Amino acid sequence: MTSSQATSAGSAQPPALTIDALGKKCPIPIIMLADQINYVPLNAIVEVLADDPAAFTDIPAWCRLKSHRHVASYELPQRGWAIHVRRNY
Repeated sequence: MTSSQATSAGSAQPPALTIDALGKKCPIPIIMLADQINYVPLNAIVEVLADDPAAFTDIPAWCRLKSHRHVASYELPQRGWAIHVRRNY
């Protein structure tokens, strides 16, 4: 797994939840994230698997708008990215 925007904090904590949005077009990955982020504890990591190029930029933008933290985005070996989001509230 290569890192596109990795931080040491992102790689230290495993995801509490993985959302498989592979094959889904935006805004579906963001809708899935928004629907499920409150099911993990505060400060937990939600991993969104997505291969729509819009998700790569839209999920970090959604984090800024909603005051959650985009921790890192990792390229997946087969296609797409694993985008890590930390729940802030």
